Amino acid sequence: MIAGITASLSIAQAGCNSAPSLNLQEAEGKQLYEGRCAHCHRDNDMELKKVPPDLHGIFNHRTLPSGAPATDAAVRQNVLAGKGMMPAFAGRFNEEQMAALLAYLHTGLR
Repeated sequence: MIAGITASLSIAQAGCNSAPSLNLQEAEGKQLYEGRCAHCHRDNDMELKKVPPDLHGIFNHRTLPSGAPATDAAVRQNVLAGKGMMPAFAGRFNEEQMAALLAYLHTGLR
C-alpha cells in the first residue's frame, strides 16, 4: 500500500514539474528581461500608445517587427542602438548580460 502511495505521489510530482527549467544563463537573461524589458514589452506600464511587441517567441519568426531578420545580431543591434520609440541600451548591458538576454529570448518562455 505504501508503495502505491509513493508511486502516486511520484506521478503527481512529475506532472507538476512539467514546465521546462532554465539553465543559469537563461535564468540571468530572464532576470534582465524582467528588470529592463518587460515593463514595456509585456506590461506596457508606461501606457505607450503604440504597444511594443512581446519578445517571447521572437526567434520563432523569420523577421523582427522592424523587418530585420530574426537573428541574434539584429536583436542585439535593436537593443543596443534602439529602434523607433525604443531607446538605446548601449552601456546598460555588458557582453555577458546581452548573451544571457538572448539565451532567455531563445527559450520562448514567459
